[in-house]
Parts: sequence; structure tokens; C-alpha cells
Amino acid sequence: MTRGPRRSVHPDAVLDAALELIDEGALTMRALATRVGLTPGALYTYFPDRSAIVTALADRLLAEADLSLLDDPSLPPHQRVENYSLALREVLLAHPAAVPAILGAAFNGPMALRVGESLLGVLPDARATYTVMVYVLGAIALEAADLEAFGTPPPPEPDRVAARRAALLIDPEQFPRTYRELDTIAAYNSTGQFRWGLHRVLAGLSGS
Repeated sequence: MTRGPRRSVHPDAVLDAALELIDEGALTMRALATRVGLTPGALYTYFPDRSAIVTALADRLLAEADLSLLDDPSLPPHQRVENYSLALREVLLAHPAAVPAILGAAFNGPMALRVGESLLGVLPDARATYTVMVYVLGAIALEAADLEAFGTPPPPEPDRVAARRAALLIDPEQFPRTYRELDTIAAYNSTGQFRWGLHRVLAGLSGS
């Protein structure tokens, strides 16, 4: 019996399908093969395992954040870092279910290396770069978990802050300090808090 031609798909189509599945919380090699119309064995010719797929997805999402924001000579270095960090946050929070897997990736793809190289051009050294990325990615991870709790699609940020504030039922006599800070605590996972924390990290690294 003569076999028909072997079906092939573009690797980008595989990554498109992988991102859809990871957004749905259902990424497995078998599910991905089914989604793109390949046999599981054929899928392994594109990516050797799930880890390789997630690493490639991490690199793709990094590429969606405008790297030129780090290279704008008209802006001071800290403003460049803030602009890029906000862009990366927006990209990753568009896929909150994917964030835990993405942040567990190797981050050693071509785009990840380019991001690191650009950060080294605006921050004092590799330790400073690492410190900034720990803050940025950690804050994004916390916010992604918060978005997941609100369901899909999540409500606008002001509504999420208001809902968290309404849920904070704290006894002011038992926890007076916490009670005084409830409005701030309710806004932990917000753009304002993200920027506030990033400003402090960058100020500390510059010694100011």
C-alpha cells in the first residue's frame, strides 16, 4: 500500500495551538498533536518535549513586548526599563493561565538573550538585571494568579481592586495597622503598585 504524503505544519502554527491550549490549562503533547492535526510521533519532530514548547512560547511572548523601548536614547535608563516592563506585563497578563508555565521556562532562547543584552545596556550590571527581572516577573506572576481567580475575561482593574477591598474584612481592634492600609492592600495587584515597586527597585540599584 502506498502511503500518502506526510502532513506538515509550520512551527509557528504549533506554537499558536500550544498557546491556545496552555490558556485553556490543557497543554499536553497528545492534545497539541490533535489540535494541529499531527500524530504524537510527528509532533516530536518539531519539539522534543513539552518543556521545549514552553521555552519557545516564552521566547515568542518576549518578542511581543517592544524591545526598542529599552534602546530609546531620548529617555533616561530607568524610564526605558519601566516602559519595557509595562509592555512585558501587558503581553504576559493577556495569557494569565500561561504565566506559571512561561515563567518556569528556561529563558535561554534568542529573544531572551536579546532582552538580557538590552537590559545590560541600561542597568549597572548582571546582578542589577537579575534583580529587576525577579521583581518584574514575580509581580506579573502574582497578578496573573489574581486574574485567574476573577475568571475569564477578568473585570477591569478598578473593579478588581474594589472587589478585593470589599472582601477585606479585618477587625480594626485586632489588626489596627493592617486596617489602616486596606485601600493600599486591595490595590496590590495593580498598575500603580507595579510601577511603585519598580521605581523603588530601580532607585535602590542606582543608590539614590
